[in-house]
Amino acid sequence: GRELDGVHFAMEFLPQQNKVNAGGKLKGQIRADGKHVVVIGGGDTGSDCVGTSNRHGAKSVTQFELLPMPPEHENKPLVWPYWPIKLRTSSSHEEGCEREFAIATKEFIGEKGKLTALKSVRVEWANGKMTEVPGSEKIIPADLVLLAMGFVSPVATILEAFGVDKDARGNAKAGTEAAGGYKTNVDKVFAAGDMRRGQSLVVWAIREGRQAARAVDEYLMGASELPR
Repeated sequence: GRELDGVHFAMEFLPQQNKVNAGGKLKGQIRADGKHVVVIGGGDTGSDCVGTSNRHGAKSVTQFELLPMPPEHENKPLVWPYWPIKLRTSSSHEEGCEREFAIATKEFIGEKGKLTALKSVRVEWANGKMTEVPGSEKIIPADLVLLAMGFVSPVATILEAFGVDKDARGNAKAGTEAAGGYKTNVDKVFAAGDMRRGQSLVVWAIREGRQAARAVDEYLMGASELPR
């Protein structure tokens, strides 16, 4: 049911609202007014979808997270200096949202090409592997589904077409050393940002983009005055 009208990527939904907030006018804007909204993905992007849907006047907003509910408080001695895993409640969640953890979407259901519901199932995690909980499937009303999941790795066919080596996670393999930084095993092919490091924050993409630009300049010109 992915092709049903009403299933959209978060990055279709959110930029449209940014343009409207800036004073622009859009035809066919994706709206949540009076709709049952399900946001698939429990990260920051999903939280933004929750907040925007509430401000549109959604009838209900539910957010799915595939992983189990994290603890309310982190074990600081255990996780420092790494990013702690704990339950995070944003201002968007406080505006109103039903949060579901350890849940997966199995099917989008529709009538006459339009989304009307989705089928979900509870999941359990053990040793890093997910299994469905028998008998836990349920149908949830949904007029609008926003896909805000992360991704595992770049599209493999692109890297394979260029003959670029991949790391253990399926990303383009390229180092960040000053000499030859961001260069792959293929001559004249460089990789940076999410393509190289995997799903991350936009600030990392900006930083690596600047550094990769300098690396390309050095490769072509022998030296570079671009900042690192």
